[in-house]
Amino acid sequence: MAVMKFGGTSVGNARAMQQAIDLVVREQQNGTPLVVLSACSGITNKLVRLADAAGCSDIDEALLLAGEVRDHHVSLIEELITDQAAKPQLAAKVDGYVSKLEMLARGVDIVGELTERSKDMFCSFGELLSTTVFSAALIEQGHQAEWVDVRRVMITDDNFGAARPITPVCEANTAAIIRPLLESGTIVVTQGYIGATESGRTTTLGRGGSDLTAALFGAWLGSNAIQIWTDVDGVMTCDPRLVPEARSIRIMTFSEAAELAYLGAKVLHPDTIAPAVEKNIPVWVLNTWHPDAKGTLITDDPERLVGMSYGGLVKSIAVKKGQCIINIRSNRMLGRYGFMTELFGAFSRHGVSIEMISSSEVSVSVTVDDKSFSEELLQELKALGQVDIEHAVATVSVVGDNLRMSKGVAGRIFSSLRNVNLRMISQGSSEINVGFVVQEQDVNDAVNTLHHEFFSGEETAGIFEKPAGIP
Repeated sequence: MAVMKFGGTSVGNARAMQQAIDLVVREQQNGTPLVVLSACSGITNKLVRLADAAGCSDIDEALLLAGEVRDHHVSLIEELITDQAAKPQLAAKVDGYVSKLEMLARGVDIVGELTERSKDMFCSFGELLSTTVFSAALIEQGHQAEWVDVRRVMITDDNFGAARPITPVCEANTAAIIRPLLESGTIVVTQGYIGATESGRTTTLGRGGSDLTAALFGAWLGSNAIQIWTDVDGVMTCDPRLVPEARSIRIMTFSEAAELAYLGAKVLHPDTIAPAVEKNIPVWVLNTWHPDAKGTLITDDPERLVGMSYGGLVKSIAVKKGQCIINIRSNRMLGRYGFMTELFGAFSRHGVSIEMISSSEVSVSVTVDDKSFSEELLQELKALGQVDIEHAVATVSVVGDNLRMSKGVAGRIFSSLRNVNLRMISQGSSEINVGFVVQEQDVNDAVNTLHHEFFSGEETAGIFEKPAGIP
């Protein structure tokens, strides 16, 4: 039995939703799947804008956006549902959700305050609506399926905006509610990203929460595979928008996938990996539009790794733009302890996550998201030493599990980049990535040079393949 998670682009319109339904039906030949859906593409962003509008007392804008959400899902019904008698009933369900959405917007407008708790409620409507239409279409096409409100199962803490499941409760609920349906041959359709507190308040799991939902259910059900369906042919050797010659990676380890996720790759959320690693469940990243493409298998199973010619020094190149370098120089560092505690404490107090770090005896250089940096943080850092800031930079990370066992990789990386100005260099503590920082204007040259260095030779044969549809 597999858990199939479909992202927003895979259910974004009627054609995409029908393609996803066909994939679910095909998978049923291998066992009844659990289907986890995201909101239709663009809907969550629209709901966030709606919430912000309500919080700013722009109720007209909020209601206009609610109408757009309603229209999108009603149009899905018109295209997917052929039974004319069933259409009004399903449209009424959609209208019921949107009416609650409008009521919530009016309530926030009256109170004049948008809380994280209210924002979670706003955002939950995307998944509730997409799964309502998807499950109805699946049933109308003659398949045994049931819509399950994930808030009955995914019980979380009350950390609104980034809630975490209460595992024992969730496992018990999964066994009591979802497993019997699957064992009876019923396809279960449920929501990713959202949950509820023990008192019934709606929560969200944060960015990438649908991937986490799928991975958790895979672990709790003891699934034989977790399938992440997207609009690309698996994990790529690099962002194809930067490197047109990017390849799909056939197989990689959990540690490589996690490292890539933390370093900026868009396909998987870091938390997705943890439940799969714990239960050693293989994760497949597949393309909804090219379902017969091999995609990417993420596993630590040594037999599969050997059987699929796992090798090559480098698996992928990750890029994260919109960064800034902060250089802190202080003689207080020399031969003394406690300085790093003070430094990282400052970032922690301001809620700023450090991406990359490099240090010497009297200086520390870090990269952070440029938008997260504030004048208040700058003043606190200046109390520790001399501070210099460089904006408009990007981190580039070369990732591969075999880096830790290979000689000369760093030499190849930096030799190939001899014409690129490197602003900072960092060796990952995991020893499976080598990172550096360049000005954003140099990103294209850097990643294309690196990609040619590591992915154009015979050492990559059998590990990577061209995306489906590319000659």
